[in-house]
This record gives sequence, C-alpha cells and structure tokens, in this order.
Amino acid sequence: MSFTDRTEAPIYAGLVEEQGDVPAEVRRVAEETLREVDRALDFGAVRMPTALR
Repeated sequence: MSFTDRTEAPIYAGLVEEQGDVPAEVRRVAEETLREVDRALDFGAVRMPTALR
C-alpha cells in the first residue's frame, strides 16, 4: 500500500486492495495525457511571417 497505512484508513486500504489505487492511476493517466497534449500542440515550429514581424 503506497498512500496510507492500514491503521489510519482501514476502509480505504481495503478498497485499494480490492480495486487498486484509483487516485494514483488517475494521476498517472492525467500526466500521460498532459505529455501527449504538449507534443500534439507544439507550436515551437510555427513562425510568424516576415512581413508581420
């Protein structure tokens, strides 16, 4: 168990054992999604036309 000790939150600990650590999984997926969005929306290669500079 990574987030909490059994003595502090036994109900939560039981749920983590049965269902997995859902908040940790959500955090992992959110971080992965942010990395994908950063790659997909990389405007670094876009340059302003010379006439507009």
